[in-house]
Amino acid sequence: MTEFNTKLVHGKPQNDNNTGAVNVPVYNSSTYIYPSVEAKVKYDYARSGNPTRNYLEEQVAGLENGYRGFAFSSGSAAIHAVLAIFKPGDHIIIGKEIYGGTFRLINEFLKRWQLEFTAVDTQNPDEIEAAIKPNTKAVYFESFTNPLLHVTSVKATAKVAQKHHILTIVDDTFLSPYLQRPLNLGADIVIHSATKYLSGHSDVIAGMVVAKDKELAERIYFNQNAIGSTLSPEDSNLVRRGIQTLAVRMDRHLENAQKIVEFLQSRKEISKIYYPGIAGTRDHEIAAKETDGFGGIVSFELADGLDSTKFVEGTKLIQLAVSLGAVESLIELPYKMTHAELSPEEQLKAGITHQLVRLSVGIEDSKDLIADLGQSLDKLD
Repeated sequence: MTEFNTKLVHGKPQNDNNTGAVNVPVYNSSTYIYPSVEAKVKYDYARSGNPTRNYLEEQVAGLENGYRGFAFSSGSAAIHAVLAIFKPGDHIIIGKEIYGGTFRLINEFLKRWQLEFTAVDTQNPDEIEAAIKPNTKAVYFESFTNPLLHVTSVKATAKVAQKHHILTIVDDTFLSPYLQRPLNLGADIVIHSATKYLSGHSDVIAGMVVAKDKELAERIYFNQNAIGSTLSPEDSNLVRRGIQTLAVRMDRHLENAQKIVEFLQSRKEISKIYYPGIAGTRDHEIAAKETDGFGGIVSFELADGLDSTKFVEGTKLIQLAVSLGAVESLIELPYKMTHAELSPEEQLKAGITHQLVRLSVGIEDSKDLIADLGQSLDKLD
């Protein structure tokens, strides 16, 4: 079993039951029997390990070509567990455009434990290198930023990091392993909010981490087990089930996103579109070299003077909600919703204006999505 799409459907067999079930069972047991006091058992307590969760962790590690995978109770829990491998006084370089929840975790929690952070434009390898200090331990960034979809080269970043013996940590949520595998490009750790494309149905909150080598895996496992933010067996099964259709879903996301971009380019109400699939941009140049597609998120600016709130509240099929990467299309205003943690000054510095709209393109018929966007835009005239 070597091809990616086959791996999506068939993870590593657990050889854990005699029923002939084609799917790994959902093990709800919190504890496991020791055959004897001296026995060396694989599972003893569910926080430390669970067969259903183990299946998912091994499957995602295989998709990412990593050493070991870890499933967490949320994407934020996954990020926390990774950043918790560092100690007080360590310095981490981060992308200047990061998810609002990550911004909150760093600035309102991790800094209290004397971790140091410097935000840079990770699209510029020279800026990353200039920020490296004697106590720098890692560079952390999103492959496609949220919500402006700026693209950082994993290869170029990893080259700088390896030169200075620091880690490269990539949040690859917007792409999933179907479109990019950062460990193959030189990264050391990859993170996913599995709530998004991996599960794909807006019915589970989950996070995944994959480590490239044993030493990193042991440090992350310690945090997973000690902090205890593990993914439940039921939710592990939902993510497993979602992964089986990742390829077919992503293909439709990509197809619909491209058609919507072409539609938006024809509308006078749209002043700017952020999408790496648009040729002639720096983002497109990097993405074309390092990904197998440009994702299912399209962000765009409404022209000055148009009511962005009226627009996002005026769609009928496309639902007004945060999150992304699911089968249904979702629309939101980052300045009021996903990035409300940032002050107005921080938002503007990050390029988040009141006219910015983020659209998570679902797998509905593209004609219906375009018609819905069109009727809401028409109401703004």
